[in-house]
Amino acid sequence: MKRPDRFGPQSDPAFPALKARIIARTGHHYYADKDDLLLDRLRKRFKANGLPDCAAYAALLNDRALGEAEWAALEAEITIGETFFFRYAEQFAALRGTILPGLIAARAHERSLKIWSAGCSTGAEPYSLAILLHELLGPALPDWRIAITGTDISTAALATARAGLYGRWALRTLPPEERLRYFTSGPVLPGPGREGTYTLRTDYRRMVRFERRNLMELVDGTAPPHLADFDLILCRNVLIYFEAEIVLGIVRGLGRRLLPDGWLLIGHAEPNPAFAQTLEPVNLPGTVAYRPRGAGEPVMVQPPVPSAPWEPTLPWIGEQASATDLRSVADPLPVCPTGGTLEVGADADGAGRDARPRNDTAPPETLDDDLTWIRTLSDAGETGQAWRKVRAALRAAPMAAVLHYYDGLLARTLGRDAEAEAALRRALYLDPGFVMAHYQLGLLLIAMTRPAEGCRFLDNAIRLGETLPAVAHLAEADGIGPRELAQSAALARSTLEDLAE
Repeated sequence: MKRPDRFGPQSDPAFPALKARIIARTGHHYYADKDDLLLDRLRKRFKANGLPDCAAYAALLNDRALGEAEWAALEAEITIGETFFFRYAEQFAALRGTILPGLIAARAHERSLKIWSAGCSTGAEPYSLAILLHELLGPALPDWRIAITGTDISTAALATARAGLYGRWALRTLPPEERLRYFTSGPVLPGPGREGTYTLRTDYRRMVRFERRNLMELVDGTAPPHLADFDLILCRNVLIYFEAEIVLGIVRGLGRRLLPDGWLLIGHAEPNPAFAQTLEPVNLPGTVAYRPRGAGEPVMVQPPVPSAPWEPTLPWIGEQASATDLRSVADPLPVCPTGGTLEVGADADGAGRDARPRNDTAPPETLDDDLTWIRTLSDAGETGQAWRKVRAALRAAPMAAVLHYYDGLLARTLGRDAEAEAALRRALYLDPGFVMAHYQLGLLLIAMTRPAEGCRFLDNAIRLGETLPAVAHLAEADGIGPRELAQSAALARSTLEDLAE
């Protein structure tokens, strides 16, 4: 719902100048057409400082004693950081199968690797690299000098990164056995739901160091000399904040800090043909990477031979949900007239369609805006606010399976397992082919000590993942492909069976 005008950017005459000043300092051109979002973030800083409006806040930023500390707090507030591990499965497949094995082979003599995670937020990305290198090097790891540096503009995000302490949301794509392998159970957070936490094990945390840096330093020439000679740089989903000219300057600066045979990875939505002026694009399965010109052909590693697919039984995929399937659903919804089909599969040219639930009663742009806010709030750790946003959006679009899915994920994060189960069942009632809802409901039921029911939904996720085209894009899967999702579900199921023996 749109806020009344008296609460909007137009009502504060000092807002345009403050906005321009923020964009000039941070380079965050992302907010050029997002006044409401920026003002929403600013209001949190107004409240924290007991200030009424933009003029008063601008005066605080000018204060010699307090201004720099407040700039740091503001930069942390307006930087939207993703916080989950192994984001974008295709890129981590390229790192595992091509990029890191090639670098390891090329550095076998000196046994050293230098990696930079630029815009690392709360540390999930550099820690994911540490985990991956730990697995690739195995017993040889102690003989190597591994230097992984994570940088970010947000002091709050870096504090979380150094602690290595995460909520369940940051681990949402990891199957249970990997959570146990990489993390230990941490303290319970105060507040609604009393969410449990996970602490990354020391073996991985000590491989990464963090420092506060602004990528604008690559453009204005103030970047420190030690940020150079990297074998690998990741700068993913950071360039979206900047305008085109600044992006080109940042990419050129990153390229200059690579070794001649180094690699650069950026976000899936960020490649630009102009990057080829200084870097060589390399097409890898599912992604594009960049190298300095003249780096040579990458070393290709033969992928492991896949095992024979497991054929589970499917109780009700493609059928209307029975009363037994919906026995725990609160506030039952009217029957969906379409049966809730999932638009996913191969088009005539063999390309995968976007697997996105289509049941809703709100205009697409309204639903998309709501989902953007929900994901943004969730990734910023504002779980309670995100859940309230879901509930408000559901009043406008009660038949949107994707909103019920997020209702379930967030309720579980808040420790409200019964409500999470009901919401995920509603998502599947509306869309029986919603793969991630099957997967998450299976994991939830297992955690609720109902393993037989949980395995049933994991079986559904396995069958769907194995039968969909490999190039299909799974809705709400954070870049995980159908085959990888099926493998994760099968691994979770087999781990449960091993514990039962």
